[in-house]
Amino acid sequence: MTSKNTICLWFDGTALDAASFYAKTFPDSAVVAVHHAPGDYPSGKQGDVLTVEFTVMGIPCLGLNGGPIFQHCEAFSFQVATDDQAETDRLWNAIVGNGGEESACGWCKDKWGLSWQITPRVLTAAISNPDRAAAKRAFEAMMEMRKIDVAAIEAALKG
Repeated sequence: MTSKNTICLWFDGTALDAASFYAKTFPDSAVVAVHHAPGDYPSGKQGDVLTVEFTVMGIPCLGLNGGPIFQHCEAFSFQVATDDQAETDRLWNAIVGNGGEESACGWCKDKWGLSWQITPRVLTAAISNPDRAAAKRAFEAMMEMRKIDVAAIEAALKG
């Protein structure tokens, strides 16, 4: 059954590469179908990969090879809740180590320019802690980080 709502991500000829990377990197992710252009179009030729249906952690996506006109930006990101430092490290390192780049506060970009928030669950719980002083300490610790350090967040939370 086709989803009623699918995230469409614009790529410059690299939708299949990106979808394949996501499928091997994130759990519950897969390349579902590859569709080739039935005719020439502004950014490609008949037979080129036009769209790729894939899932990222169960979320249905469509990669569109639309050309160089539009770029990804931080206004859209996938936020991935991680359970521990090992999972945080694995996902962060997969993205950054495959041509991506680090940003601040748990954000990074993959080599296709798509933004990811690799967010340990402990961070989410810490900054929403009812003890506002503890939440503030955890928040301030996060503001100094690129990849989130779970132990440092836990230490900040405790004071």
